[in-house]
Amino acid sequence: MSKIGDNIQAIQKALPESVRLIVVTKFHPEEALMEAYEAGARDFGENHVQELVPKAEHLPKDIRWHFVGNLQRNKVKRIIPFVSLIHSVDSKRLFDEVLKRAEEAQRVVDILLEVHIGGEETKEGIAPSELDELTKECVEAIKERPFVRIRGLMGMASHTDDKEQIRREFARLKRLFEQQKSHYFTSEESLFDTLSMGMSNDWPIAVEEGSTMIRVGTAIMGERNY
Repeated sequence: MSKIGDNIQAIQKALPESVRLIVVTKFHPEEALMEAYEAGARDFGENHVQELVPKAEHLPKDIRWHFVGNLQRNKVKRIIPFVSLIHSVDSKRLFDEVLKRAEEAQRVVDILLEVHIGGEETKEGIAPSELDELTKECVEAIKERPFVRIRGLMGMASHTDDKEQIRREFARLKRLFEQQKSHYFTSEESLFDTLSMGMSNDWPIAVEEGSTMIRVGTAIMGERNY
């Protein structure tokens, strides 16, 4: 098996069955993605629409594509026909665009609301204090136009060697997830079940704090060619 395949197997063995692995493949060539695919990976994450679209066109159709980067509203339409999960909805304006394009495509699109939990100002995501209002507005919109499903939350911890800080940030996101679930997603048909947190450097802590989905790039694919 290839080095990429070995890396996938090592992480999968360490993961509980309840946690899903997303292989983040931005800036990696299609040949490298096929190595991951041949090792059994089916969930791939991309950060750039212009890179995701051709990969989706060329690679096997049973791949589930996850958009994990900052999504510009003027590019939403390009990924709506095939994207499996959008991890990075962080405003009502972006949500409205996803809803509009999903309705045009006549398909239901799954999303996560991205929350800013890290210390760096450069990180994307809505402030925790504003999450409740965003969730409420999105839930109301979906009642009238059920073309989007809010599946959960996503967040990125601070890029730091302080493991206790990382743990606190993930624990905070877990609490926010539970709060949103109990306030807005209590019905039996609700599918609010996904907490996407944890990357190459911190996924073991994320799993300990309740993550159900980790996004791992470098630890599987190696360093990127920018």
